Amino acid sequence: VQLQASGGGLVQAGGSLRLSCASSDRTLSTYVMGWFRQAPGKEREFVAAITWSGNTTYYADSVKGRFTISRDNAKITVDLQMNSLKPEDTAVYYCAARGCSGNSHYPHMYDYWGQGTQVTVSS
Repeated sequence: VQLQASGGGLVQAGGSLRLSCASSDRTLSTYVMGWFRQAPGKEREFVAAITWSGNTTYYADSVKGRFTISRDNAKITVDLQMNSLKPEDTAVYYCAARGCSGNSHYPHMYDYWGQGTQVTVSS
């Protein structure tokens, strides 16, 4: 299973970016999909996740109200809309897929990972 993340870049504080994660593997339409991020010198942390149906979403407290996760099972894509970005959002962002039902905040509970896309927010 391959996940391809894209959409990162450099943006000023208060700006927006939209990340996208795509795959050609249709089995991912049944997986929980998540986004994680890792800043230099820090551990990888949970950002958001969405169930296979798209009916339930989960967010880290630090991004709640600013980020929105969505998915399109027909296109096998998962997007992360990031608004009101802050310098502390700067990190490499990874999309991930989890075969078991239910969310998890722990990276080791996810089965497949994308390559990461850099998001840099300047102050």
